Amino acid sequence: MLKAVILIGGPQKGTRFRPLSFEVPKPLFPVAGVPMVQHHIEACAKVPGMKEILLMGFYQPHEALSRFLVSAQQEFRIPIRYLQEYAALGTGGGIYHFRDQILSGGPEAFFVLNADVCSEFPLREMLEFQRRRGDAHSALMLGTTANRTQALNYGCIVANADTHEVLHYVEKPSTFVSEIINCGIYLFTPSIFQHIGDVFQRNQQELENSNGWQRAEVIRLEQDVFTALAGSGKLYVYKTDGFWSQIKSAGSAIYASRLYLNQYSQCHPERLAQNKPGGPIIRGNVYIHPTASIDSTAVLGPNVSIGKGVTVGAGVRVRESIVLHGATLHDHTCVLNTIVGWDSTIGRWARVEGTPSDPNPNDPYAKIDSETLFRDGRLTPSITILGRS
Repeated sequence: MLKAVILIGGPQKGTRFRPLSFEVPKPLFPVAGVPMVQHHIEACAKVPGMKEILLMGFYQPHEALSRFLVSAQQEFRIPIRYLQEYAALGTGGGIYHFRDQILSGGPEAFFVLNADVCSEFPLREMLEFQRRRGDAHSALMLGTTANRTQALNYGCIVANADTHEVLHYVEKPSTFVSEIINCGIYLFTPSIFQHIGDVFQRNQQELENSNGWQRAEVIRLEQDVFTALAGSGKLYVYKTDGFWSQIKSAGSAIYASRLYLNQYSQCHPERLAQNKPGGPIIRGNVYIHPTASIDSTAVLGPNVSIGKGVTVGAGVRVRESIVLHGATLHDHTCVLNTIVGWDSTIGRWARVEGTPSDPNPNDPYAKIDSETLFRDGRLTPSITILGRS
C-alpha cells in the first residue's frame, strides 16, 4: 500500500507568481488546461497500490480548493484530502506534524512531491528502483542534470555512479558542487520520520537555550534532513532524463504548459486541438476548452491553452500564451508570450507581446531562470500578464 503527499505551500509563498496568485491559489492555476497540481494527482493515481493522496499546505479552507478536491476524487477515484498546517512548517515540518495521518493504514512507502514543479513524474520507475535495491529503510530522491552555472540555484547531489547513493548534498551552493540537481520529488519509507524527529529534538534543545521566536516544528527536508542523511547509506538518487522544470514565476507557467502539451500527444491526445473544416487554424500543440468560442479565421499555436468560456474573434493570432477563463480577444488581436487574465478583454487590432523566459534551446541541460522583477535597477524583460479585468 502506498500514499502520496503533495506540498502546496500557502498564500505567503508564490509571491513571484503574482498577480495571478491573488486570484487563485497557485497550485490551482491552469497549466496546459488543467490545474497545476492535477498533473501531480494524475501521476500519483496511476501508481499501482496508491490508496490516498494528501495535499498539505497552509492555505485557509478555500472554496476553489474544496471544489477541486471533490472533482479530482470523482475523476481519479481515489481519496484526496487537504491537511492544513497551522503555520508554514517547511517541507519536512508539515509531513512530521501530520505523520499519524500519513502512516494510518500502514503504507509501506509514500511519495512527497512539491506542487511547484512540472515533470513526467517517473513515480513507478522510482518505486521499481527502490524495490530492486531491496532496502526498506532508505529514502530516494529524483534528480536531473542541469548546466554548471544554473546548478547553483538548486539543491546539488553528489552520488556514487554505481550504487546511486547520495554521498553529499548541498542546497543552493555558492560554488560548483555537482550537475545533478534535486527535483523536489521523493519516495520515503516510514523510517524517514525517525530522521525528521532527530531534527525536531535538536531544534527543541536549541530553542530552550535561546529565546528565539522560531518553532521547533519548522523543518526543511533539504537543508536539515538530506544534508545529514547524505553519506550514511540511507539516501539514494534516481536520475531522470525526462522533462522537468520549476514553476516559480508566471513566465515559467507558459514554459511548463509547453512541456505538458508536448506530453499530451502521448498520454492525452484527446486534449489537443486538431485542424478541422470550419475550425480555427491550429499550429503545433494547442489546448482549447470545449466551452470556448473560436472564430474559424483565428490562428492558434504553438503552445497555447484557451480556458473556459473564452471568446476569440476573427483574424486573431495567439502564440506561446495562456488565455484564462472568460477572456475576450476581439478581431485581429495579436497575443504573443502572454498570460491573459480571467475575464480580460483585448480590443480590436491590439498587439500584446511579452518576452519569453525560456531556457537556452541550444543547451539540453538548461533550466528556466527564476528571474527577479528588477536586475541592476532595471526591469527584467518577461512575459506580459494581464490581470483580471
